[in-house]
Amino acid sequence: MRKLSVIAAAIATGTLAALAVTPAQAAETGSALKVRGVQYDAPGADSNSCTTGNTAAEYLTIKNYSTTATVNLKGYVVRDATGNSFTFTNNHYLQPGDFVKLRGGKGTESDASNVAYRGSCNFIWNNDRDTIYLKTPSGATADSHSYTKSGSDADGNGYITFHG
Repeated sequence: MRKLSVIAAAIATGTLAALAVTPAQAAETGSALKVRGVQYDAPGADSNSCTTGNTAAEYLTIKNYSTTATVNLKGYVVRDATGNSFTFTNNHYLQPGDFVKLRGGKGTESDASNVAYRGSCNFIWNNDRDTIYLKTPSGATADSHSYTKSGSDADGNGYITFHG
């Protein structure tokens, strides 16, 4: 009987109507987006040069593991253990099952090509060990992973898969 009283009060104050139009996407966002993997050690000798360097070969793949919700990455933050960070400032929509590769260097962000660029020619991921944080626009942790080259990269190719 108490539940009916609470529902009746919510209807009377308009609270229930507000709850009914709130998208379920917000509740799913934190668990739907995951760091699929990271190319933490770009192939070749590391070079921060914007014209001849290989920072674009260092990338992080973020995937929407939801089967129903589209997620806009605008406002999401990717950062490492020391506080180097990148904030998605543009709308970038990930459909269910879709992914984006966040690359180092400069380039044109594209939903169609599933790519975003950090706009910096400096490397962000350490080659020996680091921690990756994916934060929601509200600051909550959507996903995080720590790695070490010796303990996490069995084949030594500089790429680690966290979620298949």
